[in-house]
Amino acid sequence: MEQDLKAKIDQACQTAEEFTKLYYETLDKRRYLISRMYMETANLTWNGNGISGNDNIQKFCTDLPSSEHTITTLDAQPIIGSDATTQLLFLVKVGGQVKYEEKSFTTINQTFLITAIDDKWKIVNDCFRMQELVDSATSS
Repeated sequence: MEQDLKAKIDQACQTAEEFTKLYYETLDKRRYLISRMYMETANLTWNGNGISGNDNIQKFCTDLPSSEHTITTLDAQPIIGSDATTQLLFLVKVGGQVKYEEKSFTTINQTFLITAIDDKWKIVNDCFRMQELVDSATSS
């Protein structure tokens, strides 16, 4: 059991690295293809705003200004269900920065729930959040 869990964790980490590289390259350079990375019934929560369905997510992403993402942290873990479920589900957490057009870089956190469908990883759920850094000198 412990060896099986370690193998799933290793697979989640390797998959997360490959997935996030492809996701952010697609978002920054080939945004017109981004809907292919989402399940048809996927959900995106973008700074508290909900979007459902990969067609609506495609339209939303296409309407965003051009972007440049830099990833600084990445974590992944398998979602372990009952013994009856064989569906692979991974939780992927990303930290980094994004720059939209001429604006400065902003810190972001993004969490994906991904699953394997026909040997391709698809996003089930995506939660994106811009983070404002709090100056500790002014917050005390």
